[in-house]
Amino acid sequence: MSKVIILHENMDWTKHLIKRLEELDVPYEEWDLSDGILDIQDLPEDGIYYNRMSASSHTRGHRYAPELTDQVLTWLEQKGARVINGTGAIELEVSKLKQYLALQADGIKTPKTIGAVGAENIIKAAEKLNEFPFIIKHNRAGKGLGVRLLYTLDELKDYVNGPEFEDSIDGLSLIQQYIKSEDGHIVRSEFIGGEYFYAVKVDSSEGFELCPADACQIGPDGEMITEESKFKIIDRLPEDQISRYLTFMKHQNIDVAALEFIIDEKGEVYTYDVNTNTNYNEDAEKEAGQFAMLELAKYLKAELKKIAKVNV
Repeated sequence: MSKVIILHENMDWTKHLIKRLEELDVPYEEWDLSDGILDIQDLPEDGIYYNRMSASSHTRGHRYAPELTDQVLTWLEQKGARVINGTGAIELEVSKLKQYLALQADGIKTPKTIGAVGAENIIKAAEKLNEFPFIIKHNRAGKGLGVRLLYTLDELKDYVNGPEFEDSIDGLSLIQQYIKSEDGHIVRSEFIGGEYFYAVKVDSSEGFELCPADACQIGPDGEMITEESKFKIIDRLPEDQISRYLTFMKHQNIDVAALEFIIDEKGEVYTYDVNTNTNYNEDAEKEAGQFAMLELAKYLKAELKKIAKVNV
């Protein structure tokens, strides 16, 4: 029997989807790719393969999970399996530089960004950008890890040459133009099955670690952070912005994603992150009466029915 096969490395995020699949009586299997083997002579099982690999897997001790997932996705696609968020998605998930290049190719504005390897080149990149303040961040990160707002070159030099410097897991640090939000918020727009679902407004005034998942809202004392105003689902986005995002996703062969953007004080929109392993905020969804993981499960169920008809 055909089933949905979920490729992942973190059950804390995957269990929310499994719950919704079970509610809808959708047959499924979860494939943990935190480690494993791949025999490329094998043929894939019958079903739909949904990739939920995260760029932040290394923070959970799964350093090579994205690399293994990339090989598995290539094998699945080469063997003709139905893959949701395949090699196009994993390529962008693990590289912000590639995200920005792909966004720009579809006319979507991104912050000015320079990639660099090594302390000396990071400083040179900041000198070349010559905009203050500016941001340093990881090329492969997730959850806003490694992001710092810096105001001077001296501050950057002290940081990259000091004990607190965090190098990106792929060695690439990004020096990026700082975009000051018009109201202290960023917006995360959610797309499921190639369709816009909703956008959530996130208060960014207290820092850059903006992951909406429950697991990302655990404080140092182990208690849940429950700020009601932190995540709030908002009305629809401008139709032209939705259209540009959908075109981008189609060109990159991405079915499910969150695109994060910020609006500056002049009203300009800058898109700065593409998250292909999207998570959702339960409190904001309850308030709005919209449930993205349920919508995702419905989409997977519909896609499963499609391949079942083809195989009859």
